[in-house]
Amino acid sequence: MPELPEVETIKRDLGKVISGKKITGVCVNNPRVIRQPSPAVFKRSLEGRIIKNILRRGKLLILELSGGKALTIHLKMTGQLVYPGKVKNSRVAFHFADGRALDFNDQRLFGELRLTNNWKKLKFVQNLGPEPFDLTSTDFKVMLSKKKTRIKPLLMDQGFIAGIGNLYASEILFRAKIDPQRPGQSLTGKEKEILYREIREVLGSAIKHGGSSVDDYVRVSGKPGDYVRFHQVYGRQGKPCLACGAPVKKITQGGRGTYFCPKCQR
Repeated sequence: MPELPEVETIKRDLGKVISGKKITGVCVNNPRVIRQPSPAVFKRSLEGRIIKNILRRGKLLILELSGGKALTIHLKMTGQLVYPGKVKNSRVAFHFADGRALDFNDQRLFGELRLTNNWKKLKFVQNLGPEPFDLTSTDFKVMLSKKKTRIKPLLMDQGFIAGIGNLYASEILFRAKIDPQRPGQSLTGKEKEILYREIREVLGSAIKHGGSSVDDYVRVSGKPGDYVRFHQVYGRQGKPCLACGAPVKKITQGGRGTYFCPKCQR
């Protein structure tokens, strides 16, 4: 699933190619991805609107439109946004006045498109925790102080902190040298400070390199993200740790695979 760096990359890419454009038509090839309102109303209500601003909240993309409406896009597992699109292979295609289109692709149909009057009132959005880059070190330490949840699932909890998923939680904890199985409240003050720093550094670096293309994620241009070459533990089960040479281990936490070095991470 695209995480904060991938969604932020898409947000920035879209801002360069569709900001200010007028939607002249919407082609719905598969209505299952449209969650609100009905596909017919969704299509009709979007036509004629201008894209005024493009935002991100956690893993959610928000396209603010003329007339006070907002189109929200959650890519889920396999969603993609590609421009210029080919239309016929998309689940939904958004046509613009210049003759080009933005494709929403989604192989597994888990993605969610919504047209709303106020995206901030969506239950999903209201339940999100703070953005990683909005937190101070003090805020983060306080948040961890009473958490008995193991640190890896905790970092992935969107109600605790927004945008971090399985891949980056593994990478962040490796760089912070923290065992993913430890409870959040067990971390020392120094470890919390290091973890806070690595969250910002890993996510920032991943954004700089356009995210990680490990499954279906691609940038708006269709090109892959380049951060994969900087992964140190994710997907490296059984391979030598890049720091100490011990085999990277994989365990399951909350139904997701966790990659870590049992020697480096304590």
